[in-house]
Amino acid sequence: MNKLIGRIRDDAPLLVAAFEEEARHLETDLPVLITGLGKVNAAMALTRALMAATEEPSMILNIGTAGALRDGVTGLHVVRRVIQHDLNTELLRSLTDQTFGGPLDLAEPDGVVLATGDSFIADDTSRTRLAARADLVDMEGYALVSAANELGVPIRLVKYVSDNANQEATKTWRHAVNYAAKQLASWVHANVPVPANNMQR
Repeated sequence: MNKLIGRIRDDAPLLVAAFEEEARHLETDLPVLITGLGKVNAAMALTRALMAATEEPSMILNIGTAGALRDGVTGLHVVRRVIQHDLNTELLRSLTDQTFGGPLDLAEPDGVVLATGDSFIADDTSRTRLAARADLVDMEGYALVSAANELGVPIRLVKYVSDNANQEATKTWRHAVNYAAKQLASWVHANVPVPANNMQR
């Protein structure tokens, strides 16, 4: 179930997370939207929140956990490009001569490529396959970027590696999500200014 904490204003960013646990350590007067898991929930929750708001946020900032698709990829990362790993864009183009769900670039000079899909990746075969095209994997990023682009609102994605998208991923994520939430909150507090006239939560 999605939930909006605070009020969307034009002088402040909207923080977006899929899961309450990913946002639990935020200590800020900025509005926070919890979308729920998966692409459909993410796109619908963000679109509804923006359409219902009387003001448009200065930007959208998606924070959350992600699986690493390559060994040695750890810590916090800004995303420069998102792809969908569960939509065969090339096959659809060959059938229709149109492009559906192609890669989306963000306004970041550097960063990682994030693959989004509705499956929690937790096996070496899928990890190896996705590693040919991306650095990290999640379940909401592409949908949020797509919705934000459609509505003309700038968006950034910041992800913290919680697991290695392998057979240990489900156990690792459960143990890592609280620490990841702390690191994401620290990044927000250090990098996202709060308007002088603090919001009422």
